[in-house]
Amino acid sequence: MTTTSIVTGGAQRRRPFAPAGTRRRPGSERHLGYTIIGIVILAIMLFPVYWMVNASLQPSGNTLTGDIFPLNPSFAGYEKAIADQGGHLLTSLAISLGTVVLTLAIAAPAAYALAQFRFRWINIALLAILVAQMIPGIVIANALYSAYNDLGLLNSIPGLILADASHAIPFAILILRASMQTIPPSIVEAARVDGAGLVRAFVSIVMPVSRNALITAGLFAFLFSWSDFLFALTLTTTEEVRPVTLGIYQYLGSQVSNWSAVMATAVLSSLPAILLLVIAQRFIAAGATGGAVK
Repeated sequence: MTTTSIVTGGAQRRRPFAPAGTRRRPGSERHLGYTIIGIVILAIMLFPVYWMVNASLQPSGNTLTGDIFPLNPSFAGYEKAIADQGGHLLTSLAISLGTVVLTLAIAAPAAYALAQFRFRWINIALLAILVAQMIPGIVIANALYSAYNDLGLLNSIPGLILADASHAIPFAILILRASMQTIPPSIVEAARVDGAGLVRAFVSIVMPVSRNALITAGLFAFLFSWSDFLFALTLTTTEEVRPVTLGIYQYLGSQVSNWSAVMATAVLSSLPAILLLVIAQRFIAAGATGGAVK
């Protein structure tokens, strides 16, 4: 250890001077404490997810007598879940993908019009979109049930796609509009000068530039539809069309003593959302903040 000299009032005294590699940075202990607290909070939040996976691997099917760690894992619950709920998973996948396509097909042009055009009714339209977001889902579901009963859309995949899209479109418009407001009108005008029409300029210029926002809006539309329970419960009355959320709900009555199959179904239904969030994480971060700074 080296020393450094300090002159104070004509007297010279020496104090130890620690090498640069051994110095403790100011606030490092506080940061370490924050890290530990964050890890503890994260562990508490993720414990239900861990217990869901653990219960799905228990051979007895009883979560009350199961081990903390699946020392002897059994995949019998997954076999039963795939056999009983595999069709419901495919139904949910078809509904969610259809909802994404319909949502983006309507929300993207609407958001571009609200972002680039200057009309007096723009603010009124935005207010109407915000009000649509605040309407309770049960109100929309009851209204759609009467309309679907007359149109023959009950117990159908297109009917559920329309219902889920009605919930996802307003939110998608708000996300896409914030991003499309940052697009310079000059690049669209340059495409128009080169001979592109309005539709071609929108598809060739606006859509690629707004990729991050489109992925973000599409992902949220998928999650809205994948986790929907209210519309599925209200607009389906038979076994013909049954999303996995409704399948799990009705699964509990007959399989309440075999929790491994129930938890295995929950794990399988969580995988698509987890995979999409992991894959599109960087696009979500860029799309959510795309219109924050001009």
